[in-house]
Amino acid sequence: MKTYKPTTPSRRNMVTIDYRKVLTTSTPHKALTKGGKNAAGRNNRGRITVRHQGGGNKRLFRDIDFTFDKVNIPGKIATVEYDPYRSGFIGLVNYKDGEKRYILLPKGLTVGDAILTGPDVPITLGNRLPLIKVPVGTFVYNVETKPGSGGKLIRSAGNFAQVVAHDDGYTSLKMPSSEVRKVLATCYASIGEVSNDEHHLVNWGKAGRSRWKGIRPTVRGSAMNPVDHPYGGGEGAQGRGTRRPKTKWGKVTGGRKTRRPKKYSEYLRVSRRKVGKKK
Repeated sequence: MKTYKPTTPSRRNMVTIDYRKVLTTSTPHKALTKGGKNAAGRNNRGRITVRHQGGGNKRLFRDIDFTFDKVNIPGKIATVEYDPYRSGFIGLVNYKDGEKRYILLPKGLTVGDAILTGPDVPITLGNRLPLIKVPVGTFVYNVETKPGSGGKLIRSAGNFAQVVAHDDGYTSLKMPSSEVRKVLATCYASIGEVSNDEHHLVNWGKAGRSRWKGIRPTVRGSAMNPVDHPYGGGEGAQGRGTRRPKTKWGKVTGGRKTRRPKKYSEYLRVSRRKVGKKK
C-alpha cells in the first residue's frame, strides 16, 4: 500500500495500491480492447433508473476470457495489467498455438508463470479443471454455474471459495459470504484466489476521486423534505421517524430477507450466510 504526505486535508488519509510494484505495463493489448458508451444509470428512454451514476473518466474495455476453452494448450503469463472495469488484476496469456487472451489473475501468479486448462491438469496455482478433481480444502475462484458457461462466481479482488465436500454429482463450496452452496461437479474452476487482495484497504481520500470513477453525490434522506423521502422534514437534525429503515420509495431495507423462497436455485443452497454481529 502507498501512503502520502498530508500536504492537503484530502491527502492526509489517502491510501492507494502501489501499482508500480505489481503491474508490468500500462498499455493494453489493442486487439483485445474496445470502446463503448457509458450508460450513466439511464435506460433506453434516457430516464434515470440507477441513481448516483454519471460522468467519470473514459475507460477502455478489456475482453477477458472467462470460458477458458483452450483445453490442454499451455499458456504463459506475459503481462500483469490494471483493468478499470474490475477490482482484480488481469494478465495477458500467450498460448502455445499463438493466440493471446486476457485472464483474471490469481494472487501469486507473475510474468513467466505457466497455466493450463483441462480435466486432468495438476492442482497448481492458476490452472483450471473440473471441481470434482479439486481436493477438499482447496481455494478456487472464477467458478462456473453451468458446465461450459464460463466463470460467473468469485471474481472480485481477494475473493475465493473453499471446496468443502463432494457428494452425488455436486461440489459444496463455502462462498466469500460464508454461504455454503452446491455446484455441479463437472463445472470448471480456477485454483487460487483473485489477485489484488489489498483492494479493500484503499482510501480514496477525497470526493473528487468518486467523480473520476463516475459516482455522483448521494444526498441523505434526513436532509430532504417530507415529500421527497420518508426520513425528510423537521427542524434541525432529526431521527428517521420510522420504525424500520426504508428506501426513498418506502421499501423496508434493513433486516428483511430479499431472496424469494421459491427461487429456482434454492435447492443448491446448503446453508445461509451468517448475518448480524459476530458472536
